[in-house]
Amino acid sequence: MATAIDEGAVVPLPAFLAGAGTLTLAQRRIVVDQALLLLDQNYVHLPLKVAMHAVNPLQRLRVLRARMDRQAMEPEWLFHRRLSNIFHSVRDLHTNYLLPAPFAGKIAFLPFMIEKCHDDDGTEHYLVTRTVTGYNAPQFGAGAEVTHWNGTAIARAVALNGAQFAGSNEAANLARGLESLTLRPLVIQAPPDEDWVVISYAGLDGSQRELREQWQVTTNLPPMTDLDAINATSALMGVDLDSDEKARAKKALYVREVVALERGQSSAELSKPAAVGGSDLPTTMPGVFRARSVSTPSGSFGHLRIFTFSVPDPVAFRDEFVRLAAALPQNGLIVDLRDNGGGHIHAAEFTLQTLTPRRITPEPVQFLSSPLNLSICRRHRDNPAGIDLGPWFDSLDLATETGAAYSAAKPITPEEGANDVGQTYLGPVVLVTDARCYSATDIFTAGFADHGIGTILGVDENTGAGGANVWTHGLLAALLNEPPPPDPTSPYESLPNGANLRVAIRRTLRVGELAGTPVEDLGIQPSELHRMTRADLLNGNVDLLARAGALLAAMPTRSLQVATAISGTTLTVTLTVIGMDRVDLYLDDRPISSEDLTAAPLTITILDVARGQRLRADGYESGSLVASRRTTI
Repeated sequence: MATAIDEGAVVPLPAFLAGAGTLTLAQRRIVVDQALLLLDQNYVHLPLKVAMHAVNPLQRLRVLRARMDRQAMEPEWLFHRRLSNIFHSVRDLHTNYLLPAPFAGKIAFLPFMIEKCHDDDGTEHYLVTRTVTGYNAPQFGAGAEVTHWNGTAIARAVALNGAQFAGSNEAANLARGLESLTLRPLVIQAPPDEDWVVISYAGLDGSQRELREQWQVTTNLPPMTDLDAINATSALMGVDLDSDEKARAKKALYVREVVALERGQSSAELSKPAAVGGSDLPTTMPGVFRARSVSTPSGSFGHLRIFTFSVPDPVAFRDEFVRLAAALPQNGLIVDLRDNGGGHIHAAEFTLQTLTPRRITPEPVQFLSSPLNLSICRRHRDNPAGIDLGPWFDSLDLATETGAAYSAAKPITPEEGANDVGQTYLGPVVLVTDARCYSATDIFTAGFADHGIGTILGVDENTGAGGANVWTHGLLAALLNEPPPPDPTSPYESLPNGANLRVAIRRTLRVGELAGTPVEDLGIQPSELHRMTRADLLNGNVDLLARAGALLAAMPTRSLQVATAISGTTLTVTLTVIGMDRVDLYLDDRPISSEDLTAAPLTITILDVARGQRLRADGYESGSLVASRRTTI
């Protein structure tokens, strides 16, 4: 089979598994014991998961540990599967068992992608949408319709597969069940049971055909950051590792031009902008953004796809978003988050301000009250290693006396950073989501909804509903060892062969009208729903973009242009506005003038002004704040 990946790096699944597995019984015990520790002492969602899903992962781990001591050692792949199933039972894509070498860094794949669409009457269809370069099968390619999977009707096969890799809601289950039919990151998902699959499909010519395809294994692209390192980036991540691994795998399999631009480094920032598609705007982050103008029956609008928030520099992310949005049509913007598994929480929350005149209140987070979490926060309450846990320490320290289940709710994102540039795009915004939006993407979507920024158009009934900051076992262990000297009472032990564990450490709560409501399991439901069509899958999301365009065209378009000229200490401000009846001016956040607009443009003179001061213009319509501009004199 020819593929777009280096042929020498691809091996059949049975050949890969034949050489996999070197964990001793003692090493397996360490993994299970450390899993018990994290879920009992660090896992912030455990009370919620026990209540909502009637699961008991702690008891399942205890049973597994007891049986390991009295039964013969089972094959390693079966041990991995049992442990993975326990973690999957909590239906939390932040909280995972990460398999050791040689599974870590590998993906099992079939050389095609399948996506779901609907007819007008709601009938589901499962279409092939991509194939690996060089792959050929009779009448098989984009548009072929898969009807059965190993003899099982495809919809049922998707549901059964989704039950194994459970998301937080039904929509997430089905979305992940479909995606995992053809792509599995082996660091987080157990290898497929079958060596090959048999696919029944309607060919491109309408003929009924059958295809047998073998699972293959290859090396995935590297992650953006070392999540075990003690630094702000690793401590501020909110990412669904499964989606992140799959996003990198899809680039490796299907979007080799982006891999070439990034030179194999995920989310790399280029020294100069480059365009992937002919109609795309050049960007310094081709693996992160895709920006273009799209024509719809309702007009031309900007379309800005955000593939990931997994970046090392959240300010650079925000600034590139601002630059791209400014180069797109200003009468309406479609921000498309589909398939975005999250990443740097600051990148998500720093970007919200650019789309609204309102002040952003970052979503607050809480620790589970436990002795171990208290020890970690005590050690880092004065920020000795760049991870400031001081805001949560006092409430955890009091929890022993008060019996509080959680710490106080404090934001991860600094409020000044979430508001330091203000609104830069003044047109109406539609946010597009699906059930694979997770973690920092859920946090972005929650903030978008909580601040009334625009309309949320979902292709599924809910987002993935992952509301947490996630830390690895390696990071947790390091936090009790750094800075020196190490904590001699630390219960964390090194895991063998590069195995790891991840846990939701701080849960996210909503602000605004739903203040205090957790994001986990509940997610963010869209205000409008669009079922993906055959034309969407095969013709560049044409119907989805048309629906988004119609929503944008129904929203008011506003413009607030602020021109300044300074002579000595006298500042002349010229305002040109559309869709506003009043503008208030502030100089370094002090009120200077409030002007009712009867004609435009309007010129205002302000005395005793110094260069370097910041001017802010807030525009109102019928008493409501609708636009804001900032400029430095």
